[in-house]
Amino acid sequence: MDHAGEELVQKLGLDYIRCERVSCIVSQGSKARRVIARIHTLGKAMQEGMRSGPFYTIELISENFEKQLEEEKTKTLIHELLHIPHSFGGGFRHHKLHVNARTVEREWKKLQSGKGKNQNLFTQ
Repeated sequence: MDHAGEELVQKLGLDYIRCERVSCIVSQGSKARRVIARIHTLGKAMQEGMRSGPFYTIELISENFEKQLEEEKTKTLIHELLHIPHSFGGGFRHHKLHVNARTVEREWKKLQSGKGKNQNLFTQ
């Protein structure tokens, strides 16, 4: 995971996320209209067969992600990180209870209260 992602994980206190086992990629050419980002992992059988352990990839759909304001980009990344369970075992936390507008907004506010003026993680 890049520096901005690691900083986000740290500031939100998501210490169960092993940043070295998470990557973030930008894809192009997607036909998805409403998808901004998605998170992927290998199933347990593949992890065991490859002897790799859990690994997550956050895919940012460039055509949709890049259109967002910087604040929304950060919220999108928060949303995807919230899908990673506390066990960091290769599964996902589902929408409704754990990953929803309310939980993303709560984490966004937590980030803002601890970050001060510099709230933009996507520009240098």
